[in-house]
Amino acid sequence: MDLLDDSIVPAHAQDVKAEARAFADEHIEPVAAEYYESGEYPWEVLETGQEAGLVAQDIPEEWGGRGLELPELLALTEEFYRADAGIALTLQLASFGCEMTYKYGSDEQCEQYIRPVAEGEQLSGLAVSEPETGSDLAGMTTRAERDGDEWVLNGEKYWIGNGVEADWISVYARTGDDENNRYGNHSVFIVPTDTEGYHAEHIPEKIAMRASKQAHVTFDDCRIPAENLVGYEGAGFMMLAEFFNHGRVIVAGHSLGIAAAAIEETWEFVHGREEFGRTINEFQAVQHGLADMLLEFESARALAWRACEKVAANDEAGYWAALAKTRATEAATSVAEQGMQFHGGRSILAERRISQLFRDARIPVIYEGANEIQRNLIYRQAP
Repeated sequence: MDLLDDSIVPAHAQDVKAEARAFADEHIEPVAAEYYESGEYPWEVLETGQEAGLVAQDIPEEWGGRGLELPELLALTEEFYRADAGIALTLQLASFGCEMTYKYGSDEQCEQYIRPVAEGEQLSGLAVSEPETGSDLAGMTTRAERDGDEWVLNGEKYWIGNGVEADWISVYARTGDDENNRYGNHSVFIVPTDTEGYHAEHIPEKIAMRASKQAHVTFDDCRIPAENLVGYEGAGFMMLAEFFNHGRVIVAGHSLGIAAAAIEETWEFVHGREEFGRTINEFQAVQHGLADMLLEFESARALAWRACEKVAANDEAGYWAALAKTRATEAATSVAEQGMQFHGGRSILAERRISQLFRDARIPVIYEGANEIQRNLIYRQAP
């Protein structure tokens, strides 16, 4: 069974998809269980991915990357997450937040910060979420104050991928308090992680995506040069909203990979498990359940690839990104739950891959904007 066929993938993205599948088969899947159990950061896989040209390659060619476009990134994402979501997330977070700098930053910023990430010499990260304001972009309270030729940051961020491992992160911080312009009060800054006043510690072990590390980051009079402002003051919300439109299509790919793995795992199991003298796939109730899993997956994948085309063309991007993210993430949770049911009592064993997929599937429902927020966006932006 091969659910991630390339018939739906645009021709120009199929070569990257083939590269990603070969890499996942050779370098991710064989070590997935080991990293899931240990919860260690997969440095070796990351370095191999960088050498293979499959990490941080959305970065334009002029700054050392391959300039992979959204369809190529979605194709790659499906394959990586089918092999293991935690390792896949680590590989994708290696360049997280770079897009805002290479689209809106200066040439000097790109040369200093973006090129080393593209060439595998550095890691980046993005700090947006806060302990009390997870999805409220306009309500974030971490503040940046201008002081001569510097910006001074104070506050805290939570769930920050690569907060400990990164060489620098993009920080979304409040720079204004205009009640009449709620969406113009935030800006984005490049903050090297060795800056005095930057503190990060790993969040305690998670139940899912264990090979990916997130951090609690605090800023205590953290001073950075004025030129580390990305774009212009007050443009943070606009830049982040555009960034998340692309990101939510990719998150749909996270869930499609997880869902494909859950269906394939379940399909193999029910065709090999016997009850009452026959394999359980011969029972009509099981057949209907498998059919429902396929319906969920195929409809979500069709929507994700349509949304990919729309977002790439900036055609009602926010609407389509929210549709794809919501549908795919919820399809994955539904598929994984049904897979658990068909595995019976064995499903709760930690060593069973279906139990890992069940836990992994729950995470994308929350990040990149919880699905309750996505439904608000769908309603408000409906054409």
